[in-house]
Amino acid sequence: MNIRSSDTGRTGEIAGPEPAPAIPGPGERGRRFAIPPEWIWASVAGVLLAVALTWPTLRHPASTIPGDLGDPTLQAWQVAWAGHALLTDPAGLWNSNTFYPETYTYAYSDTLLGYAPAGMLGDGFAAAVVRYNVLYVLLHALAFVGAYALVRQLGAGRWGGAVAGVAWAFAPWRLAHSGHLNILSSGGIALCLAMLARGHGWSLRDGYRPERRRPGWALAGWLVAAWQVSLGFGIGLPLVYFLLAAVLVAAAGYGWSWWRKRERLPFGRRLLLADLVGGAAFGTVTLLLGLVYLHVVDLNPQAHRGLEWTKMFSPPLIGFVTAPADSWLWGDAHAAAREQLSWPPEMALLPGMTVLGLAGAGLFVSVYRVRYRVALGLGVLVTVLLGLGTTLGGDGDPGYVTLSTHLPGWDALRTPGRMMHWTSLLLAVLAAGLVTALAESSARSVARRWTRVLAPVLLLVPLAMVTLEGVNRTPHPEVPRPPAALGSAREPLLVLPAGGVGDLTYMLWSTDGFPRVTNGLAGFEPVSQAQTRAAVASFPDAGSVAYLRGIGVRSVVAVPSRAAGTPWENIAARPVDGLGITREDRDGVLVYHL
Repeated sequence: MNIRSSDTGRTGEIAGPEPAPAIPGPGERGRRFAIPPEWIWASVAGVLLAVALTWPTLRHPASTIPGDLGDPTLQAWQVAWAGHALLTDPAGLWNSNTFYPETYTYAYSDTLLGYAPAGMLGDGFAAAVVRYNVLYVLLHALAFVGAYALVRQLGAGRWGGAVAGVAWAFAPWRLAHSGHLNILSSGGIALCLAMLARGHGWSLRDGYRPERRRPGWALAGWLVAAWQVSLGFGIGLPLVYFLLAAVLVAAAGYGWSWWRKRERLPFGRRLLLADLVGGAAFGTVTLLLGLVYLHVVDLNPQAHRGLEWTKMFSPPLIGFVTAPADSWLWGDAHAAAREQLSWPPEMALLPGMTVLGLAGAGLFVSVYRVRYRVALGLGVLVTVLLGLGTTLGGDGDPGYVTLSTHLPGWDALRTPGRMMHWTSLLLAVLAAGLVTALAESSARSVARRWTRVLAPVLLLVPLAMVTLEGVNRTPHPEVPRPPAALGSAREPLLVLPAGGVGDLTYMLWSTDGFPRVTNGLAGFEPVSQAQTRAAVASFPDAGSVAYLRGIGVRSVVAVPSRAAGTPWENIAARPVDGLGITREDRDGVLVYHL
């Protein structure tokens, strides 16, 4: 297909913004209607889509959780702890109630600190589960709104914005991360880029237009970027380096234009001030959080992850066209391909068959300028090559490993496939350019009535396809409720059986009052954890009781129903005579008072 603009004469480009809908006057239809701003419609659409495409997350929000009973329970605790700590003892934020007696335990993984305001709403176990489910839905809505806003600012129309928003927010590869709230929480990436582009009067369609500068939007973009980083470095650190690179490239481009044209291009003191203030806030948040994580590594050298982690999670090329099992449309069809992946949850990276096709066509037909399309295409290529990790060339150098070697903090990003955030976003931007070109072309072909009717129907096809590819079959297991016996145990306490994924459930249980517990699970194991688990394998006996008293533990709560196959399988039959402790049985849960 070849489309030529009569305004520009550039093949494959269509100039001119999508016409805004007219507002009926006072006499039309006897009433005056006020059309809500576009962002309201986009936000409402995003929430409704999120509710539908994450269903049944909100069917039983107080008792089930999407994905599994591993990371989601940890993250539900994280959000709850952040809100609780900031309300009660902000200075103690990093020293959480878990992993007792260790310190800085809240930074043992991505903290989701940016969700702390949500953690201030409600208290207790049920509130933590409901809060997590609501955030799970809303983060998808934010991703839709962010991508929609970005492509609209870059020059796409409403149809293109809708396709891009759905294609990015509900891409099939995201379904592999239904249990990773920190990875799914990427809406701030697209939203901050949209705000920064708007603040600087820049788009892929018109380039830099000084008259459209909005310093307030630029400042807001930096603040949203800071909030995104506060959710975790797992996907926040690439944003840091992208923005740093964008600043350098923009400054170089501005300087070159100034020198070439021999004239001073307007920038403005207000915009410069907004960038300085916003950039300082963004840098401060990044630096402070980085220092916390560096301190954790200093305290726990085993927390450092070597390149062997990157090698283990590096996907083969087939992973980029393979859907996860939770994809309703492609899950079964791609089962054979997933068998070729050593770690499907991190290697099934399909961004969507529809967006791949639309983006490919968008390289040739689009409302964007040709040089920007080429840049977007190169961006897709580069992010795919980085996403291959050590699979690229056998060692990933040059490539992902190069960044791990030379960029501070990048070595902690053990999963190259998460570059799909950027690959998927670039594909969505390209797709939006094509869809907008088709929409604007059909809008000018209004001579025949059938054209006016048929055009919107045809434009619904790509939107329907990307939506269909986002339909999930994610499991929603029921979350075990905390036993009443926990309420009678004095802190600090230990819950048995200890170790493994079960500790994540105990962390969630601790949201009822946040008692200090020795249990906890993270990407590394503190030395004290292994020592404690070994010392209490024969609990209750004289040695384990003495050890627990020595580290300050005052109670042990044993849940025999969860102890099968563990050293505490027969704990109920073990005597306590002569140990100087007492035991009570509350509905099958044993509480030992030390």
